[in-house]
Amino acid sequence: MSTKVNKNAVRAGAIATGTMLMLLMSSPAFALTRDDGDDPGPGLSVLNTLGLFVAAPIVLFLVIAGLVMVMSRHGDNPHTRDTHHPRPAKS
Repeated sequence: MSTKVNKNAVRAGAIATGTMLMLLMSSPAFALTRDDGDDPGPGLSVLNTLGLFVAAPIVLFLVIAGLVMVMSRHGDNPHTRDTHHPRPAKS
């Protein structure tokens, strides 16, 4: 076996071992122990979760879009004037 193949095998083994150790350290089994200062609140119901993560962003988007539309209709805004000049018809 050549030296280059041996070095690549050692390198691959070290990377695989390091990756495996990181995966084992971040496994959910370590999430069962409580840390100091860890004080979780009560869980959310399905309705609360849908309201918080689905309905609230949609409503916020609609409010922002509505405000942009209302503000852009203001007559003093130079960016809303029609700048399109139609081309004359060909004879």
